[in-house]
Amino acid sequence: MDQPLSAAHKLIKSHLISGAMTPGKEIGLKIDHVLQQDATGTLVMLELEAIGSVDTQAEVAVQYVDHNLLQTDFKNADDHLFLQSAAKKFGYWYSRPGNGISHAVHMERFGVPGKSLLGSDSHTCAGGGLGMLAIGTGGLDVALAAVGKPYYVKMPKIMGIKLTGSLPEWVSAKDVVLEMLRRYDVKGGRDFILEYYGPGVKELSAWDRHVIANMGTELGATATVFPSDERTKFFMESEGRGDQWQELKADEGATYDAADEINLSELVPLIACPSSPGKVVPVSEVAGKPVSQVVIGSSANPGFRDFWVVSEIIKDKEVNPELSLDINPSTRQVIQNLTAKGALANLIQSGARFHQTGCMGCIGMGQAPASGKISLRTMPRNFPGRSGTDDDQVYLCSPETAAAAALTGEITDPRDLAKKYAMNYPSYQEAKEVIINTQMLIPPAQEGEKVELTKGPNIKSIPEFPQLEDKVKVPVILKMGDNISTDEILKAGTEVLPLRSNIPEISKYAYQVVDKQFHEKSIKAKEKYTGHIVIGGENYAQGSSREHAALAPRFLGQKAVIAKSYARIGWQNLINFGIVPFEFKNPSDYDSIEENDVIVIEGLREAIKNNKPVVAKNETKNKEIELTYNISSRQQDVILKGGVINFLKSNL
Repeated sequence: MDQPLSAAHKLIKSHLISGAMTPGKEIGLKIDHVLQQDATGTLVMLELEAIGSVDTQAEVAVQYVDHNLLQTDFKNADDHLFLQSAAKKFGYWYSRPGNGISHAVHMERFGVPGKSLLGSDSHTCAGGGLGMLAIGTGGLDVALAAVGKPYYVKMPKIMGIKLTGSLPEWVSAKDVVLEMLRRYDVKGGRDFILEYYGPGVKELSAWDRHVIANMGTELGATATVFPSDERTKFFMESEGRGDQWQELKADEGATYDAADEINLSELVPLIACPSSPGKVVPVSEVAGKPVSQVVIGSSANPGFRDFWVVSEIIKDKEVNPELSLDINPSTRQVIQNLTAKGALANLIQSGARFHQTGCMGCIGMGQAPASGKISLRTMPRNFPGRSGTDDDQVYLCSPETAAAAALTGEITDPRDLAKKYAMNYPSYQEAKEVIINTQMLIPPAQEGEKVELTKGPNIKSIPEFPQLEDKVKVPVILKMGDNISTDEILKAGTEVLPLRSNIPEISKYAYQVVDKQFHEKSIKAKEKYTGHIVIGGENYAQGSSREHAALAPRFLGQKAVIAKSYARIGWQNLINFGIVPFEFKNPSDYDSIEENDVIVIEGLREAIKNNKPVVAKNETKNKEIELTYNISSRQQDVILKGGVINFLKSNL
């Protein structure tokens, strides 16, 4: 008799191309769907051009435009035209600007239980709410999957989280994932797939599950998996795609590598304090702090209900005059349904401000809060300065908690609204039928190979990089602490993101959040040496999948990173662009290195080629430091060649 399998193991087994399902060992997975958004998609399309691709081999490939929507000059508009031409050329669906956030639209129109989904956005894991094997990664991995190559990743362990009970009034799905972050912080899910099961799951709608799965990446998890059951089927049928539903559940007796349990009935309203999704406390602990801005929306709370419940709470009331209530609609379809149900009118009447359908404030593309003032957001991240304001005070919370602050003008436990306004908790019933909108989705073109790419003046080809040197002598030009995010390595926002197609220009902003002099230091290091290295603490390069956080430093001459540990996507991106992700064999050696120390590594190519230990000499301190690098034989070849693009070209 076969061993009982978890739902996650079933998904992996059904897509396994190479390797064994042994935690920590590299496996290759067949990818059914690929997803990319415009902040990362331009690089994916340029990489496909560099590889020489003609047509995607994925069952479904979609290019979304949801990040860089503000057209303050030609750059974003040019990129939209480029992406549309590339979608035609390479066989993608194209979701036009204003159609909606990639993860939400993909769930509405394309998501299928049992399928695999790879996206160049770290929140692609939201697809796990539908019972998909959904993983966020760097753009190069997505480009390879689009042309039919396997996706390589270390086999994760599976953590089973049993849900019991049902959510109390004024508590919702966001509080479930905030509870996980309260328990595990931003790195407790590393090397795991989080699988939710148990009787409490049936109490959660498909959109509730999306909320929880979306923020699994904030825990550092490879993916999040929910079963596909009657609630999933209900959602698929409401979207007119009931024929695509299939069941997915763990076998009876399935075991997990780690286990936890959440009694939904015992949860209270929670909130993540500045400036990390892991700094979670009960709302009651920070109640009373004045709030300047409330933002509703994002991929973390994109469902109709998340907007509807806010509209019901503030219905016939007035938004507090001391703050701004901003609405970020998630999809065009959600707007139409809010309009049909009268919820849009409630929000407008109460004083809410409406913005474009897209990610917007979540990645600092507008909606920056006032300096030093508190902003409550139903978003997935609150890394320092991510909002567009350097000294931001961003809190992450549920729609209920956000709505309570919108009325009172201060952080408020939403349960207190019942007393203050004699208000009952809005009772929500999922609709069996919804208004479906497909007007802004353009299907793949016929004869795409004849299409010429439309490139504006800001769109530059991917730089070429040399192979790995055998001897490296470089200075340490930056030393960082734990949990450095990709937002800090290369920030988002209106100033930087429009440069995403121009590596020479965007590289000028590398590490600027941490050290404003970094670019100047890198130039000096290149003049005197051959480049530089940086030092990191635990969980280096957490957060966004944006490969610019590896590509820009590589352009500036970065040879390696030496850190205590890495976040999964950031680690993969470094390898993909030929940067060696070293780890300290003895973590205490971290304390012995300082900025401006000169590091020498000899025989590096030979060591990597034969998977031998590496010893770095700190020439400044006259001290030897043992380094490790846990990479596969395939990744050894990639690093030796100077990155995946060189590796592919040499094989072709």
